[in-house]
Amino acid sequence: MDSKESFKEKYGVYKDIIEDKLVTITGKVSPESLYEPMRYILDGSGKRIRPMLLILCCEAVGGKADDALDAAAAIEILHNFTLVHDDIMDNADTRRGRETIHKKWDRDTAILAGDGLLGFAYRSLLKTKSARIQEAAMAFTEAIIEVCEGQSYDKEFETRKEVSLDEYILMIDKKTSELLKCCAEIGALIGNGTDNEINALKNYALNTGLAFQIQDDLLDITADEKKFGKKIGGDLREGKKTFLLLKALESAADKDDAELLKSVIRNKGVKSEADVLRIKDVYVKYGVLEHAAKTVEMYTMKANECLNAVKDSKARDMLRWFSEMLLTRKT
Repeated sequence: MDSKESFKEKYGVYKDIIEDKLVTITGKVSPESLYEPMRYILDGSGKRIRPMLLILCCEAVGGKADDALDAAAAIEILHNFTLVHDDIMDNADTRRGRETIHKKWDRDTAILAGDGLLGFAYRSLLKTKSARIQEAAMAFTEAIIEVCEGQSYDKEFETRKEVSLDEYILMIDKKTSELLKCCAEIGALIGNGTDNEINALKNYALNTGLAFQIQDDLLDITADEKKFGKKIGGDLREGKKTFLLLKALESAADKDDAELLKSVIRNKGVKSEADVLRIKDVYVKYGVLEHAAKTVEMYTMKANECLNAVKDSKARDMLRWFSEMLLTRKT
C-alpha cells in the first residue's frame, strides 16, 4: 500500500472514531425537542476536516491521537454550531443535501439546538486530559469570537455595493481559517508542542483555510454537478461576493462585462442558467478561474512550507497529503 492509500485509510479510521464519539456525546433522549435536532445536524456527516486536522497536529508534535479525541469531537460540534446559526441568518433551505434545522423544525428550535451544541462542545473539550487545557480552552474561545467577527463581515458585505479582495480575504481568514488555526493550536498544545511548532502549525492551518475557501468558490462554478451534488452557480444565484466575482470586477475592462458583473450585486443574484453561463464566460475571458486556481495552489504551497518547522514524521507527511487532498477535491 502506497503512502497516499495508507493516509486515506487512516483518515477513514479516524473519521469513524469521531462519528462514534459524536453519537455518544449526544446520546441523551429527553427532551426530544432539543436532542433530536442536535443529533440531526451532527448526523449530516461531512468530511470531518477539522477534527482530523486537530488529531494530526497533535501527532505531528509527538502526541497521541487518543489524547486528542475529546477535543477533536469538540471542534466538530463547534463547527456544526456555527453552521446552524449561519443557516438561520442566511435563511438557507438545505445543508449537505438535507433540510436545515430551522426548515425541518422551526427557528426557535434551531437557535436552542445550536446553543446546546456549543455547551456540548465545551463539555467535550474540557474532558481532555492535558496540562495545557487552559491554553486550549482560551484558543477555543478566541476562535468563537473570530468566527463571529467573520460572519459579521460576511453579512455586512451583503449590503455593501463594493468590497475589495483584501477585505474578502480578511473575512474568510476569520470565518474559515480561524477555526482551522484553532484546531492546529489545540492539537499541538495537547501534544505539548514547542512554541515554534505551534506557530508553524497555526500558519499551516491559516493558509490551508484560505485555499479551502477559494477552492469552494471555484468549485461552485466549475464542478461536475453530479459529483458536486447541486447545481453549479449557486453563489451567483444568491448574489454572493466571492473571490471570483470580486476579482472579475477588479479585472473587467469592457463596460458591458463590468455592468453584467455589477448586476449580480445590484439584483441580489441572477435568475437563469443562461446568466450563470454568461458570467462564467466573463470569468474565463479575464482569466479569473485560472487566477483563483493559482491562488489556491499558492496558499497550499505556503501551508506546506510551514511544515518544514515541524520534525519529520508520518503525521507531518499526512498533513502535506491532507492539504493537497483539499486542493484536488471535486466536492
